[in-house]
Amino acid sequence: METLNIEIVNHLATVTLNRPDVRNAFNETTIAEITQVFRDLDTNDSIRAIVLAANGPAFCAGADLNWMKKMADYTHEENLADAGQLAEMLHTIYSCSKPVVAKVQGDCYAGGMGLVAACDIAVSVDTANFCLSEVKLGLIPATISPYVIKAMGESAARRYFITAERFTAAEAHRTGFAHEVVTAEALDAKVAEIVNALVSNSPNAVKQAKRLVQDVASREVTPALIAATVEGIAQIRASDEGREGVRSFLEKRKPNWLS
Repeated sequence: METLNIEIVNHLATVTLNRPDVRNAFNETTIAEITQVFRDLDTNDSIRAIVLAANGPAFCAGADLNWMKKMADYTHEENLADAGQLAEMLHTIYSCSKPVVAKVQGDCYAGGMGLVAACDIAVSVDTANFCLSEVKLGLIPATISPYVIKAMGESAARRYFITAERFTAAEAHRTGFAHEVVTAEALDAKVAEIVNALVSNSPNAVKQAKRLVQDVASREVTPALIAATVEGIAQIRASDEGREGVRSFLEKRKPNWLS
């Protein structure tokens, strides 16, 4: 990979943005590589969790300046194709069947916030700053908006989308954008703690639970939704891992996915 480092140890894959000289800003190559890597990891049965990390002092500064220079001369059709690739990358992360943890070790701006928001869990260092800076450039955070608004909520988005103010990791935590905020010294341990919890659980149950949240979160409680949740628990109770999990609990032993 030209812009990423990939490490797989046991059941964990770590995908690291590796353009520290440009604050891990992404371009067409980064977008294509992230999309392909997450597709590959999604179909790798040995992987139970993914960490999205970055090298250098910044997590991600958003779009690469050279890429932005090219965008300035794009036609409408070229802009559609370009934005479509970014949207595909974000959705590939968001819809990945494996849980994804964002490890934010530094500042996170614009499209970088979209990367974090597409993940399931975000852990940030307490010194990180965040910013949705698009309106300063005459743009809007359109492509990342479905994920960022879900992560921080409409109220916070209404402010930060239109002010482009920088805000702290503590504020990111208050809005719900970051699940955990820790010191730099504690970042590795906190991410490892969360990953250990993820890989200890039933792989199929984690996959289905992630899908459950995405399916249920924005729906009204209707007879159809109730029926879907009833069907969901009935199916997983009868699954191999469902049966093994209950049996191992009753027999006071570890389930076979931990062997």
